[in-house]
Amino acid sequence: QVQLVESGGGLVQAGDSLRLSCAASGGTSTNYAISWFRQCPGKEREFVTAITRSGLTVGYADSVKGRFSISREIGKNTVYLQMDSLKPEDTAVYYCAASRSSYYSGPDSVNYDYWGQGTQVTVSS
Repeated sequence: QVQLVESGGGLVQAGDSLRLSCAASGGTSTNYAISWFRQCPGKEREFVTAITRSGLTVGYADSVKGRFSISREIGKNTVYLQMDSLKPEDTAVYYCAASRSSYYSGPDSVNYDYWGQGTQVTVSS
């Protein structure tokens, strides 16, 4: 069983930056691909970005491209989501997720087995 713990959310103003962290522990693999999703009230969970086991970035949602960046610290099995130039429409609960296979499992949330508890990001205008 993999445990994922997000941190770093908060309330910021438009144009500010935040860095989210996702710490992974447990499981049968020493390293997992991690995907970030976000969800606004009343909306479906949306894929944001992902990083492979070896540290390659899969890509970004068009809505965050050029403003968000993902990275990982292999030794600590921690993944970071750097969010710059935040906009009010970025307001959401952000989740990190991993698959039982330990590999990247695509942009569909149904393919993921492990989820963090989520961290709230609120961007005021």
